[in-house]
Amino acid sequence: MKSNSISSDSLNLLLGIPLDTPLGIDEMCKRLRPVLYPAPGLSPRLERFCRSLSNAMHALGIAVCSAEDAAGDDGRFAPGTVILAPGFFPDNLLAINRVTTLYNNIIVGIYDEAPPLTPDSLPQERLNAIVGRLARDMVHILIFVTERSWSICTMNGGVVTFNTPLPEPEDVRNTLVPKLTAQVVPPRSEDLDMELGTMESETAEFEAVAEDFLECSDLWSSNACLLTHTSTEGLEYRSNFYKRIVARYLDQRSGMSYGFFARQLPVAVQPAIIQKESGGLPVGMVPVRVQGQTLLVPVPQLRVITTRSGCKKNHLETKNDLVEIGLVQRNGKGRAYLKTPMGCPPEIVVRPSFDTLTILAHALGNALTASILMKLRPNARFPRHLASFGATMTHWHDYPSLEMLPEGYHRHGEENPPVACSTPQSAAYSLLGKIAALEIALEEGRSYRGDVHVEPSHGTNIVGMLSLAETARLMNPARTPELLQEER
Repeated sequence: MKSNSISSDSLNLLLGIPLDTPLGIDEMCKRLRPVLYPAPGLSPRLERFCRSLSNAMHALGIAVCSAEDAAGDDGRFAPGTVILAPGFFPDNLLAINRVTTLYNNIIVGIYDEAPPLTPDSLPQERLNAIVGRLARDMVHILIFVTERSWSICTMNGGVVTFNTPLPEPEDVRNTLVPKLTAQVVPPRSEDLDMELGTMESETAEFEAVAEDFLECSDLWSSNACLLTHTSTEGLEYRSNFYKRIVARYLDQRSGMSYGFFARQLPVAVQPAIIQKESGGLPVGMVPVRVQGQTLLVPVPQLRVITTRSGCKKNHLETKNDLVEIGLVQRNGKGRAYLKTPMGCPPEIVVRPSFDTLTILAHALGNALTASILMKLRPNARFPRHLASFGATMTHWHDYPSLEMLPEGYHRHGEENPPVACSTPQSAAYSLLGKIAALEIALEEGRSYRGDVHVEPSHGTNIVGMLSLAETARLMNPARTPELLQEER
């Protein structure tokens, strides 16, 4: 990530992103602490692969420890250790049994076989197969090794295949290392305020928002790239003990869904001001470096209506499937909250989305962008639109063609490390990339209506002035004639 428009200190204060979060691959390599923990009786192919993988990591300055050297006196691996676990393990030797916590160790299963996929597998089928294997073997990432290639499969359904029998250092550096750097973790209860039953859902504002969500949901309903839901009940587990571990890891969710729709509610921002040579930072302002100068940008409170974690986004029920998240400033730091609708049935389980931080990062970026535009380009439409109508966000696990992208939306992110979704890096890239996209628009004298954040090996975020339904029409052009016919 090349942008340094917002400092690590500010990212920490605004969004709670840890100060030591590595954003560049070189820093990721320095932080990585892998250990090789092989199963008994590895195949010759896996032995060659693991030896080559260790050599590639050593070439990158990453020391791969043996299990004996890495384990503590209790036989467990320290938090932060990445466990490379090749082969098939009996229950009593699974790596998950040797970690100290569920959220501070990434376990990588490595197998002498082809991925459990076919060229004709639909995205949902691909996701279900990957998640099923993750649950069966109690790992976080899968690597499949064949005679001619090796493939990385991740929890978000992403598959990256390299057509070489052994890993090359550059492939390990540019693709595998970022995936091993940050773990996918659901928001902790202490990370945000849960305000159950406090979101008003009978207002005219909510009804208008809900109508946009419903039209959007219908337009996406037949798109196979919108991954809906993988139920934990349908997965195969080694025992009830490991089933309970998966449930704990997922914060007792009934399954996993991917992607989100969101509408940032209107927010009127104040113009940024140019920082003087001297003087302290005013309360409620964040310094942002844009076009060679530092602007002090006011940080407003943010409100976002978004889809409930785990709901079927292609078949929404707006009374139960929409929640409000937001970011308020307390004592100079951002604090997130989640509100559920009034009268939401008790059987509807609400958990903070894995993407909560990323959604709030987009909303914050929109507000900062609008404030900067008010200072540098006073006639820009984006700030007025944000104040009157808000902005929308659409995230799904696919990549639209350049021809499908909205006019005035600026693309960024292709060169970022391919981190997993729901990581601090993902949120940081969303915010920093938005400022970088704004800089390009300013330098080229082009209008700014939004941004398209491309996440390698992950998916796409389209954020800006279009409604959710308008974005859906652009991304699902085959549905538009049908919709127009219905409207007639």
